[in-house]
Amino acid sequence: MTAAPIDIDIVPADPPRDAAVLQSWLSHPHSAFWGMTALGVAEVEAYLSSIAEAPEQQSWLGLVDGAPAFYAETYDPARVLLTEVHSAEPGDLGMHVLISPPGRSPRHGLTDAVFAAVMHWCFDELGAERVVVEPDVRNDRIRAKNVRAGFQELAEVAIDDGGHVKAAMLSVCTRAAFTASALVRHEREGRA
Repeated sequence: MTAAPIDIDIVPADPPRDAAVLQSWLSHPHSAFWGMTALGVAEVEAYLSSIAEAPEQQSWLGLVDGAPAFYAETYDPARVLLTEVHSAEPGDLGMHVLISPPGRSPRHGLTDAVFAAVMHWCFDELGAERVVVEPDVRNDRIRAKNVRAGFQELAEVAIDDGGHVKAAMLSVCTRAAFTASALVRHEREGRA
């Protein structure tokens, strides 16, 4: 028996519309590595507005079967966050993704489908040559997902994210590495 296809759309985030749902996700212990669990709705809206006003950053709301299910950010790593620790190349695109906390009935394959959709978005819609990520070194689950998606872990780096220094695993993924990854192979097998 094959799983039902997962319909995924990615749209620009809208601070007034999306702040409450994103705040509910960020306040969940599942999202602790984002370091934003204590933010209220107004603070999340201000955060989203600051990204909307910055030309080198973008925020995206992900819909699964028409309902909000994940959040992503993209940024220019030559100008944001990684300027001191990454030698950016033309076509590099930084990325963060947050999948909503699991509900009462977790959907098998959702995390893989969302992660693959975000990566396809970065390469196909946003024109990335390489996607760059910097997860907390302690976040074993996302680091494993990154490797499964074709990321190469380069080095542990210290990133100052607005006064909070994070020990991060700087990682990059080319389109070729993503296309050859276990995540994409699994995605193709699911369609067969």
